[in-house]
Amino acid sequence: MTGSRLQQRVEMLLKEAFEKRPDLFPISLKVESDQSIRIILDGDSGVNLQDCIEISRAVEHQLDREEFDFSLEVSSAGATAPLELPRQYRKNLGRTLEVKTEELEVKGTLEAVSASDITLSWKTREPKPIGKGKHTVRKEEVIPFSEIEKAKVVLKF
Repeated sequence: MTGSRLQQRVEMLLKEAFEKRPDLFPISLKVESDQSIRIILDGDSGVNLQDCIEISRAVEHQLDREEFDFSLEVSSAGATAPLELPRQYRKNLGRTLEVKTEELEVKGTLEAVSASDITLSWKTREPKPIGKGKHTVRKEEVIPFSEIEKAKVVLKF
């Protein structure tokens, strides 16, 4: 049962660390049976190496090596990692996202984020209502978080 005790201890230490750094938040915490600890974090303004070091030290320096023979890895959510928490969307306002739901797959600009949904907008070419040819139309879709199966930021180079 060492694994579950270690998990509880790490969760408590992370809670304390994130109280001191409210701009950072955990995406995932995994404590494996071999006592390897893997923490992925994100931040309202992104995450840098110093942030990872700070969270790593907050956990590592408070764990007793006599009690737990652990390894620790702290990393940031990658630029291409899917968005998992509603909080991650706010820092990506104005960026292009690819969002997949059961009925829809859309690529658009993240215009708004509320407590329950996001708003994407994009331009598309559609046939003119009267006459021949096409014209550019601006579309907008409000997508509830509960319906999002996968969302990721589209990187532009």
